[in-house]
Amino acid sequence: MRVNRILLSSTLVVVALVIQVSVLARLHLPGAVPDLMLLTVLGLAMVYGHVGGALVGFGAGLLADLAPPADHAAGRYALVLCVIGYLAGLIKPENGRIKSATGPMLVVVAAAIGSTLLYAGVGALVGDTAARHVGLGGLLISAALYDLLLAPFVVPGIMALARRAENDPLAEAGSATKATDISSGWLSSGTGLRIGGQRGGLGGLKSKARTRTTRVGRIKGVKRL
Repeated sequence: MRVNRILLSSTLVVVALVIQVSVLARLHLPGAVPDLMLLTVLGLAMVYGHVGGALVGFGAGLLADLAPPADHAAGRYALVLCVIGYLAGLIKPENGRIKSATGPMLVVVAAAIGSTLLYAGVGALVGDTAARHVGLGGLLISAALYDLLLAPFVVPGIMALARRAENDPLAEAGSATKATDISSGWLSSGTGLRIGGQRGGLGGLKSKARTRTTRVGRIKGVKRL
């Protein structure tokens, strides 16, 4: 990943984690909790693609695993967000812009349901059965509903920031340097043509001088005779 992508992704993930832990986790809503980290990963993945989405998802999930008050095994949420980021990045359009909001909203619903199922499945493998006691059906519905309501305020802004960060100043400087080299090449080639023309002109002057000298010699020879 490029430097601007890393800086933007790290900043957005840290801000999302702080809001998730300090605000959203304390709302005490029925069922699941709105997942701002998931929406952040989705917004970045739909601009950066599947590779960038997987890397951002893994980093964001690992940070959430290690940040207090996490009470689950480290790496569990990192695996979930890595898979979700990879799959969400597969729908990235060629120009990085999505014309309709229907696609991203469907991705949000699918990601909310998929991440809940995957998180519960990984928990079952490590012996965490909390999802069964809470009710998996209620978690799926509430997670999809909360994330869908929060997505219009989060995902478009994150995608806009990510697209803006794609304008790399270093790449622009490289293009400017290339343009300067090209213009220098045109100038040098133009100078070369001018020099060549001047050389041609000097050669013509020399040949004319020689012709005049020959004519003068011929005239002198006639006079001597």
